[in-house]
Amino acid sequence: MSGEQRAVSRWIKLLGLLVLGAAAQSLQAQVTMTNDERMIREARAASNRAIAAHDADAMAAYWMPDFHITPSTSVLRAGREDNRRSFAQLFAERPDVVYVRTPDTVALFLPWDVAAESGHWTGQWTQADGVTRIGGTYYAQWRKVDGRWLIQAEIFVPTYCEGSSYCSKRP
Repeated sequence: MSGEQRAVSRWIKLLGLLVLGAAAQSLQAQVTMTNDERMIREARAASNRAIAAHDADAMAAYWMPDFHITPSTSVLRAGREDNRRSFAQLFAERPDVVYVRTPDTVALFLPWDVAAESGHWTGQWTQADGVTRIGGTYYAQWRKVDGRWLIQAEIFVPTYCEGSSYCSKRP
């Protein structure tokens, strides 16, 4: 093998090592992203269980202190404690209410410890004139704080409502 062939061979080997190293870093990033996405999806499932149990305190455990929500009624509510009280009142007024939020996508930007969740939601409860079934799309911003994912903001947009007079106009 000539000197030139040996040099080319060394460069090919070096290039191969660089490619393998980059692939390993990419795989590690995917594992980290997968774990963070799993954490967010598990937090969402736990939040859904808290809603089903009418446990406003457990719901609030997934919110940042400055949590903001724009629910389907389009009334902006700010702050973890105010939102916790609002949900506790809703649970008292509608004893059979249940909401389910189902993530379709979770996109992470780990350098800033932020994630975007988008999905669809449903809600159901009994009114005097029938069972209200409502649902639509939602978007949530998550922030990773001390290794834990918390919701900073959520927006819920209704795309359908049926079953009772509640649906006839925006509350």
